[in-house]
Amino acid sequence: MPDAAVLVVNAGSTSLKLHLVSRADEATPLERFADAPPGRVAAVAHRIVHGGTLREPALLSDDVVRAIEEATMLAPLHNRPALAALDQATTALPAVPHVAVFDTGFHSTIPPAAAAYAVPKRWREEWGVRRYGFHGLSVQWAAERARARRVVVCHLGGGSSVTAVLDGRSVDTTMGFSPLDGVPMTTRAGSVDPGALLHLLREGHLTLAELERELEHESGLVGLSDGGSGDIREASPLALDVYVHRVSGAVGAAATALGGLDVLVFTAGIGERSPATRARIAERLAFLGVELEPGVNGAADGDADVSAPGAAVRTLVVTAREEIVAARAVRVLLAAQGG
Repeated sequence: MPDAAVLVVNAGSTSLKLHLVSRADEATPLERFADAPPGRVAAVAHRIVHGGTLREPALLSDDVVRAIEEATMLAPLHNRPALAALDQATTALPAVPHVAVFDTGFHSTIPPAAAAYAVPKRWREEWGVRRYGFHGLSVQWAAERARARRVVVCHLGGGSSVTAVLDGRSVDTTMGFSPLDGVPMTTRAGSVDPGALLHLLREGHLTLAELERELEHESGLVGLSDGGSGDIREASPLALDVYVHRVSGAVGAAATALGGLDVLVFTAGIGERSPATRARIAERLAFLGVELEPGVNGAADGDADVSAPGAAVRTLVVTAREEIVAARAVRVLLAAQGG
């Protein structure tokens, strides 16, 4: 089938995106599964945020689906819609291979010093408590565009993370055991002292279900704006200050993991479309050699180099293309299996 394409299903925390990706990596957005041209889809790629111990792309099977279901408690905003989309896709396209591509896969290279939490051995070895990392497909695409040895990728959107990439391999990232960890996000808290969470539960201020709901849906920019909008353009001054403070601090930590910084990348909704946020973060990172050209940064639309002339660190804006990375992974897997 010379024009065979991969249908990429990306069920995020706030949307369902479908793209038909050709062999030439041309991606066409679709509104629904029924819009896929008859006979054109050779395989379906499912972006899965958390597969537990599963990291490598895998043909869907009962065991793979079970692993995704078991990891749902760790990424409920993502795995639940992904499982629903999986059911829809397999019903609509039952005759083609379906492949799970995991966001955690890119971060499997994180060394033990960055992946391990300082918790008892049984937590780590029996219960799998470690730093998994997320946004892997997006980070991989952004890092490939940077073409540099020491890259920090800021995936800033509904979910936000900062990742250190050395020679194309993830070596540290802010999201951890679950997508709740790290920098503040639109509705998610990011890192919070576990002592505070224990206090809220111990004193009866919140039930476990209430705590989970408020950390997932009522925190982040929304929480810091006193229940207002999670839109970065409408966030309160406090929300903006906290967000910029935490993200820039995470970039500094990532640069430490890399032993320096060659390229800083902004991607995803806020990273791509909020020049004011990029400017504020860059201002705090001037000591690392980050400097933006204001006019270019303000006018950036799509992929752009927004660095100031002569800046020691290049700063790029990269359009997220998770669908391309997912489609390529599926083609590699099927080719290896003779498909």
